[in-house]
Amino acid sequence: MNKKKIFNDPVYGFVTVPTELLFDLIEHPYFQRLRRIQQLGLTNFVYPGALHTRFHHALGAMHLMQLALRTLKDKGVGISAAEGEAAQIAILLHDIGHGPLSHALETSIFQDVPHEQLSLFLMQRLNKEFDGKLSLAIEMFQGSYGRDFFHQLVSSQLDMDRLDYLNRDSFYTGVQEGRPGADRLIKMLQVVDERLALEEKAVYSVENFLVSRRLMYWQVYLHKTVTSAEQMVIRTMQRARDLARAGVAVPGSSCLTFFLGHAVTLAEFETDTDILNHFVELDDTDIWAAIKSWKGHSDKVLSFLAKSLINRQLFKIIIAPEPYDDEFQLGIVELIAERFALPPDDARQLMITGRLSNTAYDPASNETINILTKLGKVVNVVEASDLPNIRALSQKVQKYYICYPKEIL
Repeated sequence: MNKKKIFNDPVYGFVTVPTELLFDLIEHPYFQRLRRIQQLGLTNFVYPGALHTRFHHALGAMHLMQLALRTLKDKGVGISAAEGEAAQIAILLHDIGHGPLSHALETSIFQDVPHEQLSLFLMQRLNKEFDGKLSLAIEMFQGSYGRDFFHQLVSSQLDMDRLDYLNRDSFYTGVQEGRPGADRLIKMLQVVDERLALEEKAVYSVENFLVSRRLMYWQVYLHKTVTSAEQMVIRTMQRARDLARAGVAVPGSSCLTFFLGHAVTLAEFETDTDILNHFVELDDTDIWAAIKSWKGHSDKVLSFLAKSLINRQLFKIIIAPEPYDDEFQLGIVELIAERFALPPDDARQLMITGRLSNTAYDPASNETINILTKLGKVVNVVEASDLPNIRALSQKVQKYYICYPKEIL
C-alpha cells in the first residue's frame, strides 16, 4: 500500500504525508478522533464558517513544520531524516489529548488536567504500540532533546502550532486581518547555538504576527458572545457533574457519564489505563447529544441551560475594566430567582462572572522570540524593534465580565 499520500488543504493547497509512520499515526483511532472535535469550540455561534476541526489544524501544523525544516536545511542546519520525522510527529500529535469543545471542558469535568499532559500520555501509549518509534518525538515534545530548536518549533511563542491556528482560524472565520504572515516568518528562521532565531529583516513580520494574534484573541477567541456561549457550556457541564455526583440520574454516553460521576485527577489518568480508554472515546458528539437530552431534565437549572444552548439563546454579557462588586451581583441573583422561581443557590448558577486576559507577547518568558542581528548578536525582539508596538503588545490587558439570562432585563 502506498502510504505517501497527498491531500488538498483549503488553506495551503496540496500537503504531503512524507513517511509511512506519519501516515499510520494519522490513520490511528486516537488521531481520527480529532475529526470529531472542533478547533474553535462554540465560535461558530458567532462566525458560522468556523467549523474546522483539530484534525485539520494538526495536519496544517505538520505541513508548516515541513516548510520550517526545509528552510533550516537550506541554510545549512544539519537535520537528520530521523529528526525531521520526529519533529513532524511531535507537532502532528501535539493536540491529540484535547478534550471536546476546545478548552471549554478542561476545568468543568476534569480536575486540573491540562490537555498537553494528556497528549503526552497518549503519545507514550502510541510509542509502545509502535515499538518505540516515537521516542525521539516525545523528547522533542517535552523539551528534553539536546537540540532546543526542535521543541521551539513545536511549542514556543512563535511555533508551528500558533502559525497554523492563526492562519486557519482567520481563514474559516473570515477575519482576514488575523493572518500572521506565516510564509515570510518561516523563511526568516535561523538556528543559533541550537536555538531558534529570526533574521533581522523579520522584525516587522514579527510585529505583524503579534498584532494579528492580539486581534484574533479579542475579535474571535475572546469575542464576548463566544465567551458567553463557552461559559454557558462550562456551567452546564458543572451542573450535570454536581447532579451526577449527588446521585441524580444524568443521561449521557458511557464515556461522558464516567467523567461526570468521577472526580478524576491527573495522577489517576497516569496510573489507571481505563480512564484514558474512556477519554479517547469522548468527543463533541457526546457533549451535544447529552445537552440535547438534558433539555427535558427535571432539574430546572440544567434544563434551562441546555435549552438555551441548543436554541442559541445566549446569556447577556457585559464587559467592564473592573470586577463587578458583590452588591451588583447579588442584585442580578435576586432578579434571576424572582424571574425563574428558583432558590438563591440555584439562581446563582445562572449568573457567571470571570476575567478575560490577553497578552500577545511575553518578553520575560523562557521562550522569547529572538532576532539575529546583522552583527551576529541574538537579542529579544523587543530590543530589536525600533517601533513601540511590540512593547505595547507585551502588556497584559484584562477585562471582567458578567453573564446572565436576557429574560431578567
